[in-house]
Amino acid sequence: MLPERTRFYIPPADPGALRQVAALLRSGDVRDAALILREVTTPQAVWFTSGTPTEVRQKVRDTMARAAVQQTVPTLVLYYVPGRDCSQFSAGGAPSDAAYRAWIDGVVAGLPSTGRAIVVVEPDGLANLPSDCPGAYPGQDIPTITAGRIADIKYAGEQVSQHNPDALVYLDAGHSAWHSVGDIAQRLDQAGVRNVRGFSINVSNYQPTPQLEQYGTWIAKCLWYANNSAEGGWRIGHYDFCASQYFPATANDYSTWFLTDNWYAENVDNAAGAPTDPATQLGHFVVDSSRNGLGPWTGGAGYPDRQDWCNPPNRGNGPRPTASTGSLLADALVWIKIPGQSDGQCNRGIAGSSTDPEWSALLGVPNFTDPAAGQWFPQQALQLAQLAP
Repeated sequence: MLPERTRFYIPPADPGALRQVAALLRSGDVRDAALILREVTTPQAVWFTSGTPTEVRQKVRDTMARAAVQQTVPTLVLYYVPGRDCSQFSAGGAPSDAAYRAWIDGVVAGLPSTGRAIVVVEPDGLANLPSDCPGAYPGQDIPTITAGRIADIKYAGEQVSQHNPDALVYLDAGHSAWHSVGDIAQRLDQAGVRNVRGFSINVSNYQPTPQLEQYGTWIAKCLWYANNSAEGGWRIGHYDFCASQYFPATANDYSTWFLTDNWYAENVDNAAGAPTDPATQLGHFVVDSSRNGLGPWTGGAGYPDRQDWCNPPNRGNGPRPTASTGSLLADALVWIKIPGQSDGQCNRGIAGSSTDPEWSALLGVPNFTDPAAGQWFPQQALQLAQLAP
């Protein structure tokens, strides 16, 4: 558990942010410079996305040492699984399962055997399995590489947890407007979520915090429901029985979500053999609140693909990191995605184009191209800070 007064680690700022602050100060824009500084000095994650096992070991060791000096809890993101991101904007990862496991061994070697850390394992790795996008893996055996992906994530979570029992390991579970509760719960279970602290939700996305906490609680209860044999075992493994955010309408029709709450109240909270101590018998999760201050983008009608996850305009930073969530199962709100770093060169599905028509119009710059994934996006960074509630 994380004490409510937990202080989270503040990593060194993106160099692009520092350049932006300097440019704003030179122009006399002290207010916006201060907003960017506040954004980048908010505790946020450190991403590990490449390197040899030796290199990642040293980077993890350095991060843990800096966090110890600050007397803070760091958030580490492991993002190197083979074939990550379905060969899209953040494509890359290890060249093979064996190389990935060697890389994870490097991560583990860089961690102390005691001491708290939050470790988020492979954002979208389970939500975007090879079986979800087989066209990204031409000529490959999709069932085999899907099984390899799940096994790799399981290996990562278990190795970190076994090496440092104080580490809070969370396997990533996408977000509430993506997979149904039962679908993602089954994937999490296959990847060994019950052997680690829990799961993460909303990494790099924009769903509202209250609904994410509801969704995460349903996932935790579904995991319990499909693994509890108090009623004779007939439901063991039946994640498809779990009510979801799509029951009976759409994920973003929150007016119907009370029906899903009612289902879990009847089938988990008040069921035979119901958890007597939910805080220890149900799964836990963390929420990425870095960019969800204004919720998801609802614009972009008429594009071939709105790409509402990709640098949507007019969003704002969300709640600052805290372990005081008021939720029994939500361990913390944390800034996992680095706000201000681009999601990729979004084109809203317009074939053959690298232009982002939304930002082109917003900035009044014809044929504006977003920075590549992971690069600093100063216009978006400032907008996120300015529009934070």
